[in-house]
Amino acid sequence: MPSSFDRLTARSVILSLLLGLHPACATSAELIFLTSDYGITEAALRVALTRMVASGDLVRSPDGYRLSDRLLARRRKQDDALRPPTRVWRGAWVTVVITSIGIDPRTRADMRTELYDNRLAELREGVWIRPDNLKLELPTELEERVRILYTYDNAPSELAGMLWDLPGWAQTGRGLLDEMENAAEALEQFVAAAAIMRHLMTDPVLPDNLLPARWPGDELRTAYAEFAAGVNDRRYQSDVMAT
Repeated sequence: MPSSFDRLTARSVILSLLLGLHPACATSAELIFLTSDYGITEAALRVALTRMVASGDLVRSPDGYRLSDRLLARRRKQDDALRPPTRVWRGAWVTVVITSIGIDPRTRADMRTELYDNRLAELREGVWIRPDNLKLELPTELEERVRILYTYDNAPSELAGMLWDLPGWAQTGRGLLDEMENAAEALEQFVAAAAIMRHLMTDPVLPDNLLPARWPGDELRTAYAEFAAGVNDRRYQSDVMAT
């Protein structure tokens, strides 16, 4: 069994499940049932739940356990990765130029994370760019430190190839699809699905005419959605069994 399975902890399994469940909450009985296929004992799960509530990952509620607000923000990003809110691309590129100087390292790192989360790529230091086919959502404190410009490029496919390793992303994606298809056990499917979601979070979500042939983005989204639907079905099975 791949060594990546050895790194699965009760906490990581619980978070992955809740990030994929709709709604993102579950009772302890549901979680015991859902994690039973992934090598998590009931004792380990209950210890993890206690620690996750204490650390602020989870919140106890009348419905059981739900994600904290911080993790709900991550959940929204995950949902966007599954259903990117794209719009028709008319050839423009949105360019974010950092204009502030003397930014401390922590703030600079936070800015880079925010820009990366908006699926921009760094053309050069302080200049971030992407096709204008996604809504740009920057926090106010970041907007105050940048200029947002809209430009056109005479070789957009070439520019996209400079900004993102599209062949590498596609190759990794097709490998993950093979792993999911060949997964014979529930634990193997779980690990493959988690890897697919991590990979989708890095999808640049480019217009179709900028992508190489056989781009696996939609196939990966379908594979993860089918896995998540199966997990949700199993949760309702546990509810039926408990009645």
